[in-house]
Amino acid sequence: MTWNNTNAQAQKRPSKPNLALKSLEVFIGEWDMEVSRASFLPNPSATVDGYATIEWLDKGAFLVIRQGEKHHPPFSTWIIGRDESTEIYKMLYFDSRGVSRIYDMSFHNGVWKIWRNNSGFSQHFTGKFSKDRKTISAQWEKSSDGKTWEHDFDLTYTRVK
Repeated sequence: MTWNNTNAQAQKRPSKPNLALKSLEVFIGEWDMEVSRASFLPNPSATVDGYATIEWLDKGAFLVIRQGEKHHPPFSTWIIGRDESTEIYKMLYFDSRGVSRIYDMSFHNGVWKIWRNNSGFSQHFTGKFSKDRKTISAQWEKSSDGKTWEHDFDLTYTRVK
């Protein structure tokens, strides 16, 4: 294979969306975010305002989530895909601290779950869409042993567009 062939193949994009991701269409848009009751903040009653943009990557081959604090560049990026033979999605995560993680994800009946079970630091996320699909109310939990879970923070997404 020559460089020209490889280059031409790299420029070729999927011509139709990934049907395994069809149910995630409800996430597409711009969202305001509010972090509250955060265990990592000096004042647990403080809130942090942020944003999320959620859009298709390569015409629907993957879903990408970019999140950050208001008026700042994205803090984290998530790329979501799925093997069509399973119901579980995979999420690749990277943030501005240099943290890189892989999570599992599910989405059924308006309930969004994300989890990562690793020795030393495990995380669980549960988010629920409102009936009008304009709000996602969520919380993150963390565990150092995978057995005892503690609240990490609450997260609310409010659809802007």
